[in-house]
Amino acid sequence: MASESSPLLAYRLLGEEGAAFPPNGAGGSGVASARKLSTFLGVVVPTVLSMFSIVVFLRIGFVVGHAGLLQALAMLLVAYIILALTVLSVCAIATNGAVRGGGAYFMISRTLGPEVGGSIGLMFYLANVCGCAVSLLGLVESVLDVFGADVTGSSGLRVLPQGYGWNLLYGSLLLGLVGVVCTLGAGLYARASFLTFLLVSGSLASVLISFVAVGPRDIKLAPRPGTNGSSVPPRYGHFTGFNSSTLKDNLGGGYAEDYTTGAMMTFASVFAVLFNGCTGIMAGANMSGELKDPSRAIPLGTIIAVAYTFFIYILLFFLSSFTCDRTLLQEDYGFFRGISLWPPLVLIGIYATALSASMSSLIGASRILHALAQDDLFGVILAPAKVVSGGGNPWGAVLYSWGLVQLVLLAGKLNTLAAVVTVFYLVAYAAVDLSCLSLEWASAPNFRPTFSLFSWHSCLLGVASCLLMMFLISPGAAGGSLLLMGLLSALLTARGGPSSWGYVSQALLFHQVRKYLLRLDVRKEHVKFWRPQLLLLVGNPRGALPLLRLANQLKKGGLYVLGHVTLGDLDSLPSDPVQPQYGAWLSLVDLAQVKAFVDLTLSPSVRQGAQHLLRISGLGGMKPNTLVLGFYDDAPPQDHFLTDPAFSEPAEGTREGGSPSLSTLFPPPRAPGSPRALSPQDYVATVADALKMNKNVVLARACGALPPERLSRGSGSSSQLHHVDVWPLNLLRPRGGPGYVDVCGLFLLQMATILSMVPAWHSARLRIFLCLGPREAPGAAEGRLRALLSQLRIRAEVQEVVWGEGAETGDHEEEEGDFVNGGRGDEEAEALACSANALVRAQQGRGTGGGPGGPEGRDGEEGPITALTFLYLPRPPADPARYPRYLALLETLSRDLGPTLLVHGVTPVTCTDL
Repeated sequence: MASESSPLLAYRLLGEEGAAFPPNGAGGSGVASARKLSTFLGVVVPTVLSMFSIVVFLRIGFVVGHAGLLQALAMLLVAYIILALTVLSVCAIATNGAVRGGGAYFMISRTLGPEVGGSIGLMFYLANVCGCAVSLLGLVESVLDVFGADVTGSSGLRVLPQGYGWNLLYGSLLLGLVGVVCTLGAGLYARASFLTFLLVSGSLASVLISFVAVGPRDIKLAPRPGTNGSSVPPRYGHFTGFNSSTLKDNLGGGYAEDYTTGAMMTFASVFAVLFNGCTGIMAGANMSGELKDPSRAIPLGTIIAVAYTFFIYILLFFLSSFTCDRTLLQEDYGFFRGISLWPPLVLIGIYATALSASMSSLIGASRILHALAQDDLFGVILAPAKVVSGGGNPWGAVLYSWGLVQLVLLAGKLNTLAAVVTVFYLVAYAAVDLSCLSLEWASAPNFRPTFSLFSWHSCLLGVASCLLMMFLISPGAAGGSLLLMGLLSALLTARGGPSSWGYVSQALLFHQVRKYLLRLDVRKEHVKFWRPQLLLLVGNPRGALPLLRLANQLKKGGLYVLGHVTLGDLDSLPSDPVQPQYGAWLSLVDLAQVKAFVDLTLSPSVRQGAQHLLRISGLGGMKPNTLVLGFYDDAPPQDHFLTDPAFSEPAEGTREGGSPSLSTLFPPPRAPGSPRALSPQDYVATVADALKMNKNVVLARACGALPPERLSRGSGSSSQLHHVDVWPLNLLRPRGGPGYVDVCGLFLLQMATILSMVPAWHSARLRIFLCLGPREAPGAAEGRLRALLSQLRIRAEVQEVVWGEGAETGDHEEEEGDFVNGGRGDEEAEALACSANALVRAQQGRGTGGGPGGPEGRDGEEGPITALTFLYLPRPPADPARYPRYLALLETLSRDLGPTLLVHGVTPVTCTDL
């Protein structure tokens, strides 16, 4: 939903011709005329009826009779504390911005994201569907208890046939009645709910009056199921009126067998039954799409409903404990009829609460389903639920839900469904608490709810208590619900969801990253924990894909930044041309499957832009310490977008979702011979600038020839054996002796070792070449190098080669970079570079059955080939006039070597201590 505004912000601006936008996001969920329900009719009435349900008439005696008054009050208090914690979270989220249709689903999905929100929304929808079926099955049982043909008691009328088929028929007829009411719209539902509210209130009023007006009496108890009523003497329960002895007897617990199931009751089982009847606090929130002002109505109406039902439950608990003995409470859960002034009114209340609960569940389910369909999270399977009437009523979602409820009625397992429904409700409640907790912990400036009676402590306690209740009520259903939520989240993650909703996870990550970045003190850095932090400068990513992936392998869990310099001057431009480019570069990172940040800048020259990026990229202790550049040569650039499977684009140039393809966002590669954005002088100057800033430098040449399996994310297993060759000596300044132990040489060893630790390079063999002077005895230097490698825990093959003949300086110690600085003639330097190149190529070809050459000339050979070569990069000359000659020497040195990294390190990176 690309056009959707943030749920945390609801700007009240004026539209065209001064027309105000509809408040609370009304325009986002249908027509504004659909929002016509008040707080009382839209929230208070359905919430009260859902929280009462059938429990208020048929389970008061069950709870008080088994648990006693004190434990019953404790249970009620704990249950309402759990519900109140969730209500506080609902109030906070509902008063923090526009609330559209979908109720709890909308709140969760716009906070936790489409993956979690969609999965919990679907579960909450299924809970309402099953809840509707449970209410209807309970209503059918209540009707048959009085009018069924198989009634065992003396008070039954025995006019309705019973059996599975008949029960299904009665349930289907009642479902048809409920479906007609919900299909005709929220207005008719509100009027029907108000009528049932009056009936339930009248029935409860008659019960409360009967406790006072009716005198003591004996009430005959029905025979227990499974017993022969004619052979068992009649049993009686006693209604004593207000009696202190009765209250004293009912204070403590007296758990016994449930006469309807034969199961022994415990604190947990009784608490579960009580809590099952109180889980209707979202009935008003589900109607958010039809409320005039949901941000006000939802918190106010829900709090009123919770307080009202809490008061009624406490009053009924006290009155029952004062007036009814334990036998009556435990053996006749419907004792309200026996003590009522007019028993039919109690039946009317029972039927009205069950009918209203089923209506509330069905219409709530349809609104959740319509919101899910509008968000298009589950594709075409929910497409019929998008259909709405001219007045904004989602009758398609109502019919869809009606069909699912009918399927649930076929199962007919009331007790099993009741536990699953409650657990699914609790999952949704926990998610609401988690949403509010996440917003509070994220400390986002836009989280400013007008309802302030909450804290992260209440949210966290609400999450914990909901999870605890789930496993207390039904461990199997709780585990299954969490598993289902995980599977649905994985499905939605695979499908991809809207990114314009805003993810609280991003806010939480920002909060935590900022906190830990402040604790990352650069003054406490130690060489033991050094890791490469790379800045890769990329001109056009079409020609740099292999280098992007190679640099990703070299980072070893460190920082990796893709830098790009756009040429221009902001003074002469109407707007910043860099900002619109970030989306394309981030898509590039995703498709290339590299873990990199993107940093773009605008500069008059590439060199100045590189300086900017070297100075300001990163944050705190996470800043690049190594600059990576592609090599500056005359090789024609390749377009790797055309050959890389990850970048294969549709012919029409758009990707899934309608966004432009990368082929249209990045220009074609530079044509051979066309002008470049960077001159050879500035290229070498950029290298020199990085070294002056104490940054390591890596120049990458011919990375397009790297074996594809070595750039994959897998293990890199291949039938072809590969070598990684390391030359830790400046071949343009041969001296023999222990030159391999300088800082730059050790840096080369470290980078090659890091690469060998990557799974794709595990099977490649690391070879280190030790250069000996023409008069140096073999063996001694090799022993010292092996000892050093052992201390550094580097496993590599060491090979000695003679190098430096004709370039020896005797006892004269040359200044570093003497060849490139012009200490010798250009012809001699060129000859040395050619000689060094031939030496490296000869070692690449050793043992392969062929002569020297790059990988292109050895692909068909059976022996090992060199997949990558590490060379020592000399420091650029001090005189800028000699930069072109320096670059020419590097080109000669690395010519036809295949994939090559020329590396110059300036910081110590190895350590032999623990």
